[in-house]
Amino acid sequence: MSHTLAVRPFSALALILAGSALLAAPALASEEEAQAQEQIEQVEPAEAEEQQGQDADDDAEAANGDETETHAGHHDHAEHDDDDHAHGAHEPDEHADNEAVQAYRDVNRRMHEDMSIDFTGNPDADFARGMIPHHQGAIDMANVVLMHGEDEAIRDLAREIIEAQEEEIAFLRDWLAKHGYDEEETTAE
Repeated sequence: MSHTLAVRPFSALALILAGSALLAAPALASEEEAQAQEQIEQVEPAEAEEQQGQDADDDAEAANGDETETHAGHHDHAEHDDDDHAHGAHEPDEHADNEAVQAYRDVNRRMHEDMSIDFTGNPDADFARGMIPHHQGAIDMANVVLMHGEDEAIRDLAREIIEAQEEEIAFLRDWLAKHGYDEEETTAE
């Protein structure tokens, strides 16, 4: 089976949306990074004071012979707190009741997990194996907007994306099979 990509004319809206996303991404990432750093800086002094208090408690307990169990418990607790703060676990989720946002988050998490492949060392095979879950993520996102979105131009684009990505996934799976690779395997057969 030979595969040639069909060039579909995209609407001006699709091109504008794609260009806007590319231009906005670095600015949004920088802004999010600055906000995260600001939150870390606000939390660190309070955690340092808490840790000093815990260290004093540990010293007192060590004098009583309870050092190992208590110290390990406090250490694990401090590490867990650091992880929670780094991932924003203590921040309220303003979109917790938004079904579309939750669906997009699920799609994003699943896509990134599935893209974490065991590399074969063959750049062509690794590309094909990584792109399949990437394209599936695009299909899943398009399905979310078809379920929850209202703008007809976006819904039309979502339908086009589903069709194009399904064709490319089929091509990639075909290529992998012809070259002795399975989507999940790490080496050629």
